[in-house]
Order: sequence, then structure tokens, then C-alpha cells
Amino acid sequence: MAAKKSFVLRMDEATYAALEKWAADEFRSVNGQLEWLIDKMLREAGRSPKNQKDNTRKDEPNTH
Repeated sequence: MAAKKSFVLRMDEATYAALEKWAADEFRSVNGQLEWLIDKMLREAGRSPKNQKDNTRKDEPNTH
């Protein structure tokens, strides 16, 4: 299993409550829900480190 980085995230109470409810509805922890959301958005944006073959960004021209 890959090492995980810990960090502090601050958000307003209403946003946290909505996230907590969503996570509970899908049988995830809030942390698990955040990880799932971030992974999903990275994949949709083509920026997921799990799928990248190199470090070239999609919006940068490849000059090699």
C-alpha cells in the first residue's frame, strides 16, 4: 500500500455536514469520501497519477 500524506483541511460546518451525510449514504468515512472524490476528479481531468505514463501535462506541447 502506498504511503499516505496527512494534511489539515478546513471547511465551513454546512459543507462538512453535507459531505458527512453523503459519505454515510455511501457507507464511507468522510476521509474515504474525500479520497474517492479527489481520485474521481483527477481521473476525469486526465491528471490521475495512477494513469500517467510520464510527467507531461496534457495542456503542454510535447517537444520530444
